[in-house]
Amino acid sequence: MAAIEVDALRKSYGATEAVRGLSFRVDEGEVVAVLGPNGAGKTTTVEILEGFRTRDGGNVKVLGSDPVDGGVELRQRIGIVLQECGVEPYLTVAEVLRMHAGYYRTPRRVDEVIGLVGLGEKASARVKTLSGGQRRRLDLALGLIGDPELVFLDEPTTGFDPSARRQAWDIVRGLCALGKTVLLTTHYMDEAQALADRVVVIAKGVLVAEGPPESLGGRLDALATIRFHLETGRDPGRLPLAATAEPGGALVVETGDVTRALHALTSWSLDRGVELEGLTVTRPSLEDVYLRLTSPEGGAP
Repeated sequence: MAAIEVDALRKSYGATEAVRGLSFRVDEGEVVAVLGPNGAGKTTTVEILEGFRTRDGGNVKVLGSDPVDGGVELRQRIGIVLQECGVEPYLTVAEVLRMHAGYYRTPRRVDEVIGLVGLGEKASARVKTLSGGQRRRLDLALGLIGDPELVFLDEPTTGFDPSARRQAWDIVRGLCALGKTVLLTTHYMDEAQALADRVVVIAKGVLVAEGPPESLGGRLDALATIRFHLETGRDPGRLPLAATAEPGGALVVETGDVTRALHALTSWSLDRGVELEGLTVTRPSLEDVYLRLTSPEGGAP
């Protein structure tokens, strides 16, 4: 079952067409990351899905309803975590959540949500005393208090230090364990790689790629790069494979058959007692693929 269906979505602001025939879907229980450069149409698309902005064309379904007229019934079933939320600064964490829980017919227990986002020690603290990371956790708690089926996360870890980011990732994984569907926007490639079942890449209002992070844009089919140094005085011309030299002395072999290439190199080095110093094997990262997909030269419109 699809939690989100987007078909030929269009939206313009005056002469600027922000979204141009965009189509994708998010299945129930999936975590889907929407990636794209600034101005790609991500925010417009998500705001249309959330029901905050009307569309000019195309069809959109969120949990089976059109967000334009889904009304209270739809809003009872979704949670939204914006980049910044206006929260009453003089109330405590628990008080804020109790107040917002009153807006829903079947909210989660306040203490349960506080524990889920890791604010147990701050339940009695006033909002104005929270750190930036703790405020972001409270924002997430507010998005979860209604026990939503679908959660929209807009740049959930912007401004977090590395430790806080990893803790936030654990919270998102916890949502998956609860059976929630998550639509995530982020500029962090490692975040998309760590959390998303699928990635949707948008550039200039159109879809340029979608798929699992590990295979997006043909990552699995791309040539691998084997990089190493030879001991001083060793002749690279005697290597069993063709290699190119980089500035600094590293030798590089690009291959589509990593196992065979490594076998040839390591057998050669063992037979001759030659050390392959700093030997590494890499494939294009998600960031490499993303930059290629969103550049004009890489296929972005």
